[in-house]
Amino acid sequence: MRTLKAEIAMPVSPIVITIDGPSASGKSTNARRVARALGYVYVDTGAMYRTLAWHCLRTGVDVHDPKSVAAACRHWSARLVCADGDPRQVRLLVGAYWPEKEIRSAETSAAVPHVAAVPAVRRWMKRAQRACLRFGNLVMEGRDIGTNIFPESEFKFFLDASLGERSRRRAADGVEDDLAARDARDSQRAAAPLMIPLGARIINNSSQTPEQTSRLILNDIRRRLRQRTARAPRED
Repeated sequence: MRTLKAEIAMPVSPIVITIDGPSASGKSTNARRVARALGYVYVDTGAMYRTLAWHCLRTGVDVHDPKSVAAACRHWSARLVCADGDPRQVRLLVGAYWPEKEIRSAETSAAVPHVAAVPAVRRWMKRAQRACLRFGNLVMEGRDIGTNIFPESEFKFFLDASLGERSRRRAADGVEDDLAARDARDSQRAAAPLMIPLGARIINNSSQTPEQTSRLILNDIRRRLRQRTARAPRED
């Protein structure tokens, strides 16, 4: 039996599962499935950048001016909450408002790459995303989670698929997007570029269903959690 003294000396840190990858690689779908299966909190970091882009457009900030975007990020009234649901999900509110539909508009989507490339914005987002630990165990998806936000995580995954397959998925969703150009922007930006995290399991899901991909991720996580439990010291 673990003693009170041991519990105080050895606090249990929340588990963070990082899922990175390029556009249309299945990050969101699989992160939601994994969070739901484990009972963890789901964090869509792309939605956080979209929220700032929407805020800039709404308030007349020129998204092509990095200084103006950085100033808007420093001064906006934004806060994190954890909303009930299946799975539970972190939301970034502006004031008391969650712009759920607005952040998915074509105008916001076009503004996001410009906002996300600003170093001051990425620093702000890193602080906010790491602050999500207060909500408990996390499944966090994005493009720099395992490399920049939680590089210390034991559970890192990088999803990928062929350009043709990712383009097909975008078209099926009714979205026109130049994924090759987006890949280049994400990989070449100076601030926290898209990279495969050190120690990440790479999953190419070009020929997989979401069920197959999420099953691979869950099996890997559960196996490593069992190994962690087996290694943990016991006190009588």
